[in-house]
Amino acid sequence: MADDQLQTLLAELDALKGAFEAAIAEVASEQDLERLRVKYLGRKGELTLLFKRMGSLPPEGRPAFGEALNRLKSEFHERLQAARGALETEETGDEALDLTLPGTAHTLGYKNPLLQVMEEIREIFISMGFTVETGPLVETDYYNFEALNIPADHPSRDLQDTFYLQDSDLLLRTHTSPVQIRTMEKQQPPVRIIAPGRCFRKDTPDASHSPEFHQVEGLVVDEGISLADLKGTLLAFARKLFGPSIQVRFRPSFFPFTEPSAEYDFSCVICGGKGCRTCKYTGWLEISGAGMVDPAVFGFVGYDYEKYTGFAWGMGVERIAMMRYQIDDIRHFYDNDIRFLRQF
Repeated sequence: MADDQLQTLLAELDALKGAFEAAIAEVASEQDLERLRVKYLGRKGELTLLFKRMGSLPPEGRPAFGEALNRLKSEFHERLQAARGALETEETGDEALDLTLPGTAHTLGYKNPLLQVMEEIREIFISMGFTVETGPLVETDYYNFEALNIPADHPSRDLQDTFYLQDSDLLLRTHTSPVQIRTMEKQQPPVRIIAPGRCFRKDTPDASHSPEFHQVEGLVVDEGISLADLKGTLLAFARKLFGPSIQVRFRPSFFPFTEPSAEYDFSCVICGGKGCRTCKYTGWLEISGAGMVDPAVFGFVGYDYEKYTGFAWGMGVERIAMMRYQIDDIRHFYDNDIRFLRQF
């Protein structure tokens, strides 16, 4: 009895296949094809109804019938796809394809000017004998502040200035200076590195401030290093980036991790030092801070401060890029406006 039921259903499958073949041979349009698909493969189609009848078979007959059903379903799908391709070819025709037409040019992406300037800064310092070091974006209080001789009551440690991770001494680094400490911990002098990367501070976004920014930190440690070496390094860098007429000047300042410390400026790249709106008619553009490494910092990494001296400096990549391309608003770097990026 079970065999008879199975043979009956298999015979129905053969009949259904024959009817489908006859119907698809008559298809003349996409509408005809869709009606045929719905009739045989739709939710209430012929094959769906046969799948539901599988339950009437004894268990031993179901695998054979199920296999035959699935095979037929696949055949119907393939035939429908082939018929659809044939219809599309008929509708377009050979004359619609002009093989002599040029290909469509793909639009290339544009590199953010920040990345361009960052790469140029890296290449300049590499050509001067520096190596590139990196460090984590999430730092500990020790590397970001303590090992850099920044006291516990320093304003930069306040919650309104620094992004602290909840219930821990972890924070988003406020500068790339922690890379200096990590590098000195793992190697003895001589040290000659730059540390480019992202930094974070709780600044309110405006034309000249952003809570996320990029910085390049530099460090040189060896015997006999002096402040003159620092100024010569920065002057050589500035002239490679902006041209041979650029000048560098130092102004006395204070930083916990350098002594003596200085703010350094480049002569205005817009007016050549004559005075303009960009430099507020001073002829100089402020870049960042620098100085000789404080001996207290050497104490954290086990360097002999009586034998070695060193200098360090930082520079904001956004600041350099704004000078280089005469951009008046730092927010343009982060707006993802393709019209802005196309200019570079």
